[in-house]
Amino acid sequence: MTTSNPREPDHSIDPLFIERWSPRAFTGEAVPEAELMRMFEAARWAPSSYNSQPWRFLYALRDTPDWQTFFDLLVPGNQKWVKDTGAIIFLVSNSRMKVGDELKPSWSHSLDAGAASANFQLQAIRQGWHAHGMTGFDRDRAVTALNVPEGHRVEAAYAVGRAIAPSELTQEQRAREVPNSRRPITDFVFAGGFKA
Repeated sequence: MTTSNPREPDHSIDPLFIERWSPRAFTGEAVPEAELMRMFEAARWAPSSYNSQPWRFLYALRDTPDWQTFFDLLVPGNQKWVKDTGAIIFLVSNSRMKVGDELKPSWSHSLDAGAASANFQLQAIRQGWHAHGMTGFDRDRAVTALNVPEGHRVEAAYAVGRAIAPSELTQEQRAREVPNSRRPITDFVFAGGFKA
């Protein structure tokens, strides 16, 4: 963990879940490709409907020819801090799946891609990196720039990097570079269905 973590779960869970958070202050360190592959390997084992595995991860490493293409797809507010990360990833899901010999619509492709995303992000934490998810990017341009096939949806972008140590944060960064809290379970868990 690279910062003090004020999070306290209401029920006993593995600390990994509260260690995962989305900082915006990064060291600029490049992510070795082998490290990124380990994160993708964790994503590979996510559950999916009919084992369709609809997720597709597209990536660009810092200081490679693809970096600028990926970076330019982000909104300016995200570009401000993503410039100091080591990799940019776009998560795409296939909205169709093969059932037997037939290609059918997949009701759960986004959910399945989300499961892969969670595995990816949790593995990043295990390896000492942080993955910050974003929806602030140009979706239309992303489809074209990344050659996204028909029937696929660009779900999200992620920046992966090494978070700056708390002692090295500026005064301005200290105020925002703290893991946020979560709503209580009672806000989203209901026995027996929604109440009328």
